[in-house]
Amino acid sequence: MAEAIPAATIILLRDEPQFEALMVARHADIAFAGGAMVFPGGRIDAGDHATAWKDHCDSAPEIPEEQLAPRIAAIREAFEETGILLARRGDCIVGQEEADALASWRKKVEENDALFLEMIKGEGLRLTLDALHFFARWRPPGDVRHRRYDTWFFAAKAPENQIAEADGGEATEVVWAPPSAFLADRDAGRRKMIFPTSRNVELLNVSASSAEVFSFAAERKVGLVEPRIVERNGQKFLTIPDDMGYPVTEEILESAMRS
Repeated sequence: MAEAIPAATIILLRDEPQFEALMVARHADIAFAGGAMVFPGGRIDAGDHATAWKDHCDSAPEIPEEQLAPRIAAIREAFEETGILLARRGDCIVGQEEADALASWRKKVEENDALFLEMIKGEGLRLTLDALHFFARWRPPGDVRHRRYDTWFFAAKAPENQIAEADGGEATEVVWAPPSAFLADRDAGRRKMIFPTSRNVELLNVSASSAEVFSFAAERKVGLVEPRIVERNGQKFLTIPDDMGYPVTEEILESAMRS
């Protein structure tokens, strides 16, 4: 059994004009979850572990060591896929004008993750690690046939003055919508959503604002979710623990693998 690949994803939220989350449509030709709606994210790369990052991140000493690289990766992936940059210059969050000026870096950072640190240092910015809230961590069972990712999920308020734009590569479309709307599109067959994404959108849908999302994440049990396959009455289900706040904790295996 191959080791799960470390990964990180970010759930960007806003409350105006209503409570919404940002999701991206993955390119149909991508091997994993091609064509599916997902949160921005990807592998945790070697550059995300650079010790120099601690001098260019807010609240780094207060972040658990094991979460430093995942948080950096989540912010980097959001920048690559959507153009949104969770960073500060002094006390001010980066605005649209600054984000536009950094747009030429997106493709370069995607091709060489180490350039993300170079960009942040050169621009005198600091990543807002303190803006990320630990939301979930998922790792598939070892007997699945597809590529396995050990994925950290973080939730964060999107900067009010930045506009998301798909990179046109991994992400072909960016969509702001209430969690309930994403679920309706999934149920109607208009959008594809893999099992972990579905469960986490359903979990988002328990809340009515970004503040409620962050509060619920702080209150509930947030730890490693490892789905497993169980069989009942001749039918197989993909299940997750029922004590972690998820409103839906199982799905028929055939459906889960097809979605």
